[in-house]
Amino acid sequence: MTIFSIVIQSMLILYYVFSGSAKIAGAKYWVDIFNNLRIPQWFRVVTGIVQLVGAVVLVWGYWAEDVIAWGAIWLGITMIGALLAHLRVKDSIGKTMPPVVFLLLIIVLTIMNAENG
Repeated sequence: MTIFSIVIQSMLILYYVFSGSAKIAGAKYWVDIFNNLRIPQWFRVVTGIVQLVGAVVLVWGYWAEDVIAWGAIWLGITMIGALLAHLRVKDSIGKTMPPVVFLLLIIVLTIMNAENG
């Protein structure tokens, strides 16, 4: 595992722990986003749980490199869903870019660790 891979993995872990926890806790920011996207609030909680599971798999990847790509793919699927949700409601580019950026980081992490899985 390279330092670059570890840095990306660590950044994604931090993001998804905070994002997933905030979604589950019902942070106003996420409640407003899900309302704007016209997605039910129960799905916000499900998304938060999915993100926390993905973060746990990435943490596990520090000790078992073969699971990193699987955790990244799991999280990548959520970012594809987020991107499609933003496109569906014709959100601005500023609101649509975060899932794109995270999806790109996830793709890089997956490619860097695909041979281990």
